[in-house]
Amino acid sequence: MGKLQEKLKLLPDSPGVYIMLDKDGVVIYVGKARVLKNRVRQYFHGSAKPSKVAAMVENIADFSYIITNTEIDALALENNLIKKYKPKYNILLKDDKTYPYIKVHFKEEFPRFSITRKLTKDGKYFGPFMGGIRCKDILEILSSVYSVRLCTTAIGAKPKKPCLAYHLGKCLAPCAHACSQEEYAERVKKAMAFLDGNYEDAESILQEKMMAFAESEEFELAMEYREKLQMLSKLKLKRLTAINRCINADVIALCSDKLYASANVLITRSGIMQGGSNYALEDASIADSDALTAFILQYYAHREPPEELIVQDFCEKELLERYFREKLGKKTEVIIAKAGVRKQLLDMAQKNAEEYLSKVVGKIEHKNDRTKNACVRLQELLSLPKYPRRMECYDISNVSGVDKVGSMVVFIDGEADKNAYRRFKIKTVEGANDYASHQEMMRRRLAKLGTDEEERFPKPDLIIIDGGKGQLSAIKEVFDEYGITDISLISLAERDEEIFTLDSPESIRLQKSDYVLQMLQRIRDEAHRFAITYFRSLHSKRNLASVLNEIEGVGAKKRAALLERFKTIDKIMDASVEELAEAEGIGVELAKRVYEYFKEKL
Repeated sequence: MGKLQEKLKLLPDSPGVYIMLDKDGVVIYVGKARVLKNRVRQYFHGSAKPSKVAAMVENIADFSYIITNTEIDALALENNLIKKYKPKYNILLKDDKTYPYIKVHFKEEFPRFSITRKLTKDGKYFGPFMGGIRCKDILEILSSVYSVRLCTTAIGAKPKKPCLAYHLGKCLAPCAHACSQEEYAERVKKAMAFLDGNYEDAESILQEKMMAFAESEEFELAMEYREKLQMLSKLKLKRLTAINRCINADVIALCSDKLYASANVLITRSGIMQGGSNYALEDASIADSDALTAFILQYYAHREPPEELIVQDFCEKELLERYFREKLGKKTEVIIAKAGVRKQLLDMAQKNAEEYLSKVVGKIEHKNDRTKNACVRLQELLSLPKYPRRMECYDISNVSGVDKVGSMVVFIDGEADKNAYRRFKIKTVEGANDYASHQEMMRRRLAKLGTDEEERFPKPDLIIIDGGKGQLSAIKEVFDEYGITDISLISLAERDEEIFTLDSPESIRLQKSDYVLQMLQRIRDEAHRFAITYFRSLHSKRNLASVLNEIEGVGAKKRAALLERFKTIDKIMDASVEELAEAEGIGVELAKRVYEYFKEKL
């Protein structure tokens, strides 16, 4: 503690980010401060602290800090460092489910509409859509009512042949030069008004079309439009009569019991309640305001910030508004709701957060037993030199030595970190040689250590091999080649679930109910799943030509067009006639033939 006390005296009066380290030099917490000296000292001095903070302080062996020009810069740096180090005691949104948006591609001469979960700066977005509302259904209404285009067909100087959507009245076919830019722009304007919540025009048009088809005794089409009207009714029911249609707001409430916390997010667009989500949080922030700010920054890392953000009174309002404006280029107004309908929405979110926390505490504790606590027990059980925070597991997949692929999955503190997964196409091994394939994969992985790529591929604490003694020995040879002595190595044999180590010729067998074995099985099964998925993808591409050869009228050019459009045989099998017809040179008749061929095969 003497060393820390000396460092505390040297802290500056500047804004910045502080980084807490444990005895192994692992980053366990990252925080931002308006004044570094005041904030960091709070951890080691002062009154009693929440149990989560106290537990974290007990593990602090050292700290470092980075001075920034402003608190906004500190906030941005804190967010980036949390993403980089994934510290044990920071908020980490594991359930980072992103809901779909409808995107209008404004940079195109004839803007198209599509579904996306990734937000970029080259379009206008509507959503997110949740709570049982399917974007595909909404796009169906847009094409049926306003005839806007949904396809990716390039529009050039030479007109193309109109596709099936044009003949069904679902597209103005700008690719065939069947409409002017002004006419199409007017349809886009009306479609966007619909997405903004103005449903009356669309409802009237759908009603007219349904009646027209019914009168002409085209009952199947009439039923289709009746279904669209029913979907539209569901959308209208979600409108909150007390909320102004112009309100586009997210409502976020945080609830904490000083050990665990939860957050609830309610989403309202154009006066319509889209739905909500709950999040379980584990964090060692001294103040609830820090926890709420950290949650908000992570939540909007891959989402479109709303026009309004309605929050509790302890929120760092000015700081967040400046962050949205300066770092994200968004004019989001942060509102501390104290009365009216916004306060009612905040109360609703607060109640949801409280109820979720009361239900989730037991689940969090059970999850910790299966993840972090299992890692601690694994270290003790195998006498590992350090806590196995980053674990990597490797597997090989092939059939008779064809399309050999390898997978690397990564678990942090016992939980999957899917962004860190990697795939390997085995290049140098002939035939089905599992040992040699494992060795090639491991050489390529270890070659990244000590290079610039180690930033993206940090050194693991433990490597797990799917296999037995043979696979373990093969990888040990590679470890010796590279002089690796500071990474632990084990293998898990699937047949009897035996754990093999380098320290003993005897295997370790655990009870099926043991959380350590269950964690290792999850990691091993995930590596196997990831390898199999990659193998099937490669195998599908390799066999695409031979499968399509059987369809009359599909020659080399047509095969190339289908491969360019759909990438894999699975996607071609799942495509509709309309989607198949969108491929270059595939007309409606051939699209029907391809569709029928796979329909018979499935």
